[in-house]
Amino acid sequence: QVQLVESGGGWAQPGGSLRLSCETSGVTVSIYDMSWYRQTPGKERELVASIIKNSNISKYDDSVKGRFTISRDNDKKTISLQMNQLKPEDTAKYYCNARRSSWGLSYWGKGTLVTVGQ
Repeated sequence: QVQLVESGGGWAQPGGSLRLSCETSGVTVSIYDMSWYRQTPGKERELVASIIKNSNISKYDDSVKGRFTISRDNDKKTISLQMNQLKPEDTAKYYCNARRSSWGLSYWGKGTLVTVGQ
């Protein structure tokens, strides 16, 4: 059974930092494209950052480039998202995703809420 469990969300001041973690079970994170998405009420879920399977290649949405860093720990089977220089517009529920498109597989966690404000 595959499980993705996000943690680390919470409240931060503008300019502050948070670190999100995604603990996985039932998947080998090194052979999946691992991503963080975020969603606000009334909007579609948007891709924030990805780390490509079998590599250390990472990709970022322009809105977070230079502020957020995605990383993967194959031994601990976790994915992290270090978020620095947070802005109010980063407020959203953040979701972890594991995808292996060639196998038609995509798994989601239940999300963790990030709030950036005064």
